[in-house]
Amino acid sequence: MPSARSDTPPRAWQRMLSGRRLNLLDPSPLDVEISDIAHGLARVARWNGQTNGDHAFSVAEHSLVVEDIALKLNPDLSPQWRQAVLLHDAPEYVIGDMISPFKAVIGEAYKAVEARLQAAIHVRFGLPAEIPQMVKKLAKRADIICAYFEAVELAGFEEAEAAKIFGRPRGFPAVRGGKLHYGLEPLPVALAQEKFLQRFHEIENLREAGNKPKSKRANA
Repeated sequence: MPSARSDTPPRAWQRMLSGRRLNLLDPSPLDVEISDIAHGLARVARWNGQTNGDHAFSVAEHSLVVEDIALKLNPDLSPQWRQAVLLHDAPEYVIGDMISPFKAVIGEAYKAVEARLQAAIHVRFGLPAEIPQMVKKLAKRADIICAYFEAVELAGFEEAEAAKIFGRPRGFPAVRGGKLHYGLEPLPVALAQEKFLQRFHEIENLREAGNKPKSKRANA
């Protein structure tokens, strides 16, 4: 039998359940669907699955918590930037959630793929390919606060250890029994997917409502 040609480039696209074929080397916004994102993120486990509970704590649920924390930190955050925060880990529906130590090992190659996917996702949903630094910093701060709560409530970290790695959350009123607490509970896959989609469409509706021209008052 003839052998496969060694000079044939490897396949760089993934087929999604929507039927789209997303090219990781050159992702097109036209091949990005929110249904694929929600489906994928609900099935990607945070902490490599090393969390307590009957279900993995998914990136979909993590994204919901991060958006909630960001809104608590900045109640005036516009729906546009709420959506950007909700989608801060959206590329992981394709590339998975690699723990920080492994990202450090891989280096720039991972970051480049992630950045291309993030830009395509932003454009697909009417966001700037590169979002403002203010929004990036807010999303990062909310992400780190969420990581602290995940570490303590789900991943078996002592508070002191989590505080050393992530810092103790400041400016976030989540206290129970004298301890910082969020109340995380891993959800079944289908429910995490449903809640992520629901929140996305809630924010999308807010964006659309804000973009509608205000009706002129009738003359008296």
